[in-house]
Amino acid sequence: MIPIQIKGGELSFEEQQAYIRRAREKYPDRELCSMDITVDGDFVDLHYRFEPIPFERIRRITGYLVGTMDRWNNAKKAEEADRVKHDTTI
Repeated sequence: MIPIQIKGGELSFEEQQAYIRRAREKYPDRELCSMDITVDGDFVDLHYRFEPIPFERIRRITGYLVGTMDRWNNAKKAEEADRVKHDTTI
């Protein structure tokens, strides 16, 4: 069951389920985890919350964007190992 918070009015269970179906149709590759619905007369404002998308590290080596190095040749792997690594903490 997906938690739904409704503000400004009331919606039937069927209406709530229709908004959930709409979110799943509109965003088929995302996992819906909750929804806020604000009712304003005949209008509704929908705010979806989805499960986070895992971040995949992307590297830029000599102009190429890559995610993993498993298909690199030895020269490209050596180039990556020789790069200066910058600290992102302050």
